[in-house]
Amino acid sequence: MLLEPPGPDSVPRVVARVGLGLSLLFAGVSHLTFARDEFQAQVPSWFPVGTDLTVLASGAVEIGLGAALVVLPRHRVVVGLVVAAFFVVIFPGNLAQWLEHKDGFGLDTDTKRLVRLFFQPLLVAWALWSSGALRALRSPR
Repeated sequence: MLLEPPGPDSVPRVVARVGLGLSLLFAGVSHLTFARDEFQAQVPSWFPVGTDLTVLASGAVEIGLGAALVVLPRHRVVVGLVVAAFFVVIFPGNLAQWLEHKDGFGLDTDTKRLVRLFFQPLLVAWALWSSGALRALRSPR
């Protein structure tokens, strides 16, 4: 069952999970501080919430998720599923950046913005693998 404490974890998974958590923490802090304008380029023009509020809220969520990946290893499967879902939910922002031709983070051509879209599934896979969620979903328990 997904809510049961997972068994022992491998060193590569721990390193990958903590690395992802620290990356999310950094991204979340950058949402709130030095990269706020850059992240605003990823908010779709059609999104019904204000651009700055969206960036601040998503930054706070990223800080929480990153911290959870690092400090809640007993809950890593559930946290990994939530992180993977988060990456899916924010994908429309990346898609909008490409479709709306918005520059941000050095993505100043449609080609660069398009190539970036193919990295989002890798983030989903990273969250699922490093947390053991993929293994838990496959387990017949």
